[in-house]
Amino acid sequence: MRKGIRAIGVCGVLALTMSNLAGPAMAAAAPTERYLHVKVDNASKGESVNVNLPLSMAAAILPTVNKGSLHNGHVTIGEADFNGVDVRAILDAIRNAPDNEFVTVKEKDQDVRVAKSNGNLIVHVLDKTKDGEKVDVTVPMKVVDALFSTTKDNELDVAAAIRALSDAGDAVLVTVQDATEHVRIWIDSHSSSE
Repeated sequence: MRKGIRAIGVCGVLALTMSNLAGPAMAAAAPTERYLHVKVDNASKGESVNVNLPLSMAAAILPTVNKGSLHNGHVTIGEADFNGVDVRAILDAIRNAPDNEFVTVKEKDQDVRVAKSNGNLIVHVLDKTKDGEKVDVTVPMKVVDALFSTTKDNELDVAAAIRALSDAGDAVLVTVQDATEHVRIWIDSHSSSE
């Protein structure tokens, strides 16, 4: 009887030791996959679209697409769209500034707010007209930096931004809502949007 108890005890100690040794190695070997989710609901048309894309897949596919302004993971923006503005210098100033509400515009038909909070660039736009569109964008500064990291002056590096998103925590990036349509874009570790 004692030999049986001792054998069970030795096996238990060996099992605990093995699980303790394997646990950290297994945890380090398998990082959690992050997913980009896009959900679009159009109530007036009765339509809905859900996209649940692993970020690793998006990062692998983007550089292979060469269509229109998207090429090799970069998006080309017309020179006129920058209109003599040094976007990199502005982003550098925002990155180095303390959290703050930088711009607030209140007009009869529209409110706009641009701020930095907790390492995120935040833009809120409220259209007060009949459609009443509301846009909320919250992007980690690391992702914004990645967009402008390795590109020419008139390009955004979307592939680098996707890679930077994989290090971000769960976050709602964009919501757009009006009377009939609702769009939501977010990142988390769930493979479905439900």
